Amino acid sequence: MTVLIEWLSGLGILQRVFIIGLIPFALTAVGSVPILSGFALSRRFSAGGLGFSAGVMLVASFTSLLIPALESASVLIVIAGFIAGVALIKVLDVIVPHLHIVKGYEGPSVLKKKVAKAWLIALAMIVHNIPEGMAVGAVATYGVRDGLVLALAIGIQDIPEGLAVAVPIAVAEGSRGKGFAIGVLSGLSEALAALIPVVIIQLTHTALPLLMSLAAGAMVYVVIHEIIPDVMKEGEGEVPTAGFLLGFVLMLALDMLFA
Repeated sequence: MTVLIEWLSGLGILQRVFIIGLIPFALTAVGSVPILSGFALSRRFSAGGLGFSAGVMLVASFTSLLIPALESASVLIVIAGFIAGVALIKVLDVIVPHLHIVKGYEGPSVLKKKVAKAWLIALAMIVHNIPEGMAVGAVATYGVRDGLVLALAIGIQDIPEGLAVAVPIAVAEGSRGKGFAIGVLSGLSEALAALIPVVIIQLTHTALPLLMSLAAGAMVYVVIHEIIPDVMKEGEGEVPTAGFLLGFVLMLALDMLFA
């Protein structure tokens, strides 16, 4: 780990963040692989995986983003960034057509029947992945070690997410290959989103705390507005709860292990 941190620290900021951002992308691709062998995704597995994601994202929002942001900026800036993050995902919810398992279709009504179901599912996950990617990019800019820890935690919870994207798309399109390809594509969106904070920080370094709190606000909103309603269904409450607690503890453990 030390050798990797030293190597990454010697790279330019753009290269460093891009390489760290490839970790969640690679693990999303790994999660999509089982669809090629005809793996059938159970509702319990999907619910547990989404609960796990929620636990990781909630802890990361505080330990990796809000606390470091508060250490280098005023509380007003951090609150403003947090609110901006919530607003960003709310706007994406309104303008980007996408399909949730439980909540159903969201986005412009005029596009509901014009976009294929496979892409609506993929776009739902891409909207979910944007704040995760931005969080990895912002934290990797703040510190290499912290960026690696967050990228690894996000990547681990992306494994079931990759499969959760690939399976319904394979069913909807009748193609395992297409399910795999779009599952991988959803992970690529995360790696690209990691570069957004870097571009902004190149213009002004004072933007880093604002971007970190923005990513935190976006992730907390996704957890409360998107993930929890999708998994806390009748008869499945215990499974996502167990997944949430496992993700929560894992993120805390990673923070302590690599402190």
